Amino acid sequence: MSILPDADNFKRLVDGSLRGPGPMAVRALLATLAVPYGLAMAARNAAYDRGWLASFPAPVPVISVGNLTLGGTGKTPLVAWVVRTLLAGGHRPAVVSRGYGAGPGERSDEAAELAVVLPGIAHVANRDRVAGARAAAAAGADVVVLDDGFQHRRLRRNIDIVAVDATDPFGCDRLFPRGLLRESTVGLARAGAVVLTRATAVDAARRAEIRDALDRACGGRLPATWMETEHRPVALRSAAGHTHPPDFVRGRRVVAFAGIGNPAAFRATLERMGADVVAFLPFADHHAYGDRDAALLADRAVALRAEVVATTLKDLVKLRRERLGDVPLLAVEIALQADGGAAELAALIGAACGPGAGGSGGAPRAP
Repeated sequence: MSILPDADNFKRLVDGSLRGPGPMAVRALLATLAVPYGLAMAARNAAYDRGWLASFPAPVPVISVGNLTLGGTGKTPLVAWVVRTLLAGGHRPAVVSRGYGAGPGERSDEAAELAVVLPGIAHVANRDRVAGARAAAAAGADVVVLDDGFQHRRLRRNIDIVAVDATDPFGCDRLFPRGLLRESTVGLARAGAVVLTRATAVDAARRAEIRDALDRACGGRLPATWMETEHRPVALRSAAGHTHPPDFVRGRRVVAFAGIGNPAAFRATLERMGADVVAFLPFADHHAYGDRDAALLADRAVALRAEVVATTLKDLVKLRRERLGDVPLLAVEIALQADGGAAELAALIGAACGPGAGGSGGAPRAP
């Protein structure tokens, strides 16, 4: 069976929720494996910091959006926010990404999702992000938004914007594979801005605690630009593009599924929308859906008398069905709502890129 009913078991393993001698032994092994990984990441960052490994400029400014942890920080809505900020400034942005999980001639999950929320914006997928950025500039972009770029240091950037999820800000406080950190939190010192995503899921005291802890972790060098955001449902969208207001699921029986880095956050979103979630099925991140998955979900929806099957936009663009059985399939479209710091981050982006086509001058070139 291709579905993974316990797809979040890795997170439960590393955060200690899975107990017993077996999980304890696995955590001990993962802790051992995390040591060489951490040393390799530290050595790599030091090599870039000292110029021993070369970074290369693009012909246009580069704004990197990334994170410290593995998946699930809500980075894609932040990419969309950055793109819209650039458009409002008169720029011609393009998104450049690695194209994770996409085969030849295919779009990645994130590229397909961004094509829905940002129609008409160029998206270049290339494992060689330097070549991708240069191709985007050659096609007419005057600024590149580098998706998932914080650890990709080969392409020089003007600003690093790092997303931190308020519901799990520290990646279980351990490096991969013992935890969810891609690199040590000291790496935040090289960022230009930090965006606390899902900030409204915790109270003000917790948000202040997170900020203080991150500042201590990076030796008091946390960027001054700090934006707090809410991931707000703005619509329920079908594969054909039909939309319903977010309250369409209020009080309805919903079977939900998601193949994302933080499926629990998606379930919490549905519950805040008032949905009666009668079943929730997590899949592995970047799961490639097939007919067997669709049949299983349809059977579950019918058996539980669901009125709606709900998923994320990232999953809908891969499944591309209007219904599962006789139950409508709808994706929750999320937009990022800034609750503080938006003007400061927009000003930082504007200063890095200069005025766009609607401004008084051209965009500066990367050094």
